[in-house]
Amino acid sequence: MKRIKIATILSFVIGAMAVFIGVRVAFLGQKMPYYVIGWLPVYNLVLGLLAVFLSTILIWKNSRLALPISVATLVSHSAVTLFLLISYNGTVSIFSLIAMAIRIATWIIIISLLRKET
Repeated sequence: MKRIKIATILSFVIGAMAVFIGVRVAFLGQKMPYYVIGWLPVYNLVLGLLAVFLSTILIWKNSRLALPISVATLVSHSAVTLFLLISYNGTVSIFSLIAMAIRIATWIIIISLLRKET
């Protein structure tokens, strides 16, 4: 049960961070000190909202859907990161890539915690 609590907290925190920054950049127009690809804050906001309001709840309830939604989130972040590296090479900010790497690492940890519960 301790693993579920840790996974729940990680899901909520990584999602809330994406929501916080996504709202500030995508909707409040906060300028970042680096180039931001227009659709990326919206993507991060949507995935952050899904993490906070879907993944976190499923993990907390130890739902059978917790692992699949976590894997889907990891695959999504990995695919977007790969797309950024290929399609926006030289344009995408290192800060965006680091943020994506942190998300990927966090979801790998969450999945590891969930797999040990089953």
